[in-house]
Amino acid sequence: MTRVFSGIQPTGDIHLGNYLGAVSNWVQDLDREDAIYCVVDLHAITIPKDPGELRAKTVELASILIAAGLDPQRCTLFVQSHVPQHAQLGWLMQCVISYGELTRMTQFKDKREKANFVSAGLFSYPALQAADILLYDTEKVPVGADQKQHIELCRDAAERFNARYGPTFVLPTHSTPAAGARVMDLQDPTSKMSKSAESPQGVVLVTDPPAVIEKKFKRAVTDSEGEVRFDIAQKPGVSNLLSILGATTQRDPETLAQEYRQYGPLKADCAAAVIEALRPVQARLAELQTDPGEVERLLRLGATKAEAIASVVLRRAEEAMGLGQS
Repeated sequence: MTRVFSGIQPTGDIHLGNYLGAVSNWVQDLDREDAIYCVVDLHAITIPKDPGELRAKTVELASILIAAGLDPQRCTLFVQSHVPQHAQLGWLMQCVISYGELTRMTQFKDKREKANFVSAGLFSYPALQAADILLYDTEKVPVGADQKQHIELCRDAAERFNARYGPTFVLPTHSTPAAGARVMDLQDPTSKMSKSAESPQGVVLVTDPPAVIEKKFKRAVTDSEGEVRFDIAQKPGVSNLLSILGATTQRDPETLAQEYRQYGPLKADCAAAVIEALRPVQARLAELQTDPGEVERLLRLGATKAEAIASVVLRRAEEAMGLGQS
């Protein structure tokens, strides 16, 4: 099976857009791919974080991913800092990637403008990201368009390393994830649902109780026309509701539109479908929360599996560069 790697920062809750657009696709692909998923806490500290909050968010995110279906028995799920080879290979990649390449990374430019403190880690984190990927002989990296530049840099660095020191790394390819639901903010349907949204009422969290989900959908922005039809350009709010309902019921949004004459029933059915889709996730999450040690045990298991692969690749890279014990 194709080796796939993806990393997720523990910076906040998973919302409906994350779940329908990405995580649910990962779960569906578990039997077709050799999947490795990593909670990238080392990347999170490129911007100062409260230690207790970071630790709690890391376990919380891992718990939600497991509850959503990323079964540690069917994939490798672990925390980045639990596998020391990430930081070790990250330094080697810093010595292969040039300063000029790092200055051209558009995400650094964006984050630099928003950060009160710009760390060296924030500047060089693409080198650590390259190490994350290369450590596992990764063949495919499913990321959005905003991360494509980073995967291209990773591939360039691997090619340079192989040319300079001999064949060492598998060259990964960027992969556009399978089309998931197009989930927009319920209060601003022209913008994607995001954890950084101004109004929390527009964002449905995977952990939201049913009553909260119902209230958020009841208040979802539509328009003054009163006609239910799937038209993203002219009716973004209504189209967003139809997209969400379609994704949670496995039906076509345009076909669903023909079944409604008013917005109220559409909102109610959409809320009910989301609640039902999230019910097993929330039930499994509640089980995990009754035994706090279970998630830590599963993450240790994942780290052991990950390190078995990463240690071999790191040793290969160190030997190629003339490092390590002979």
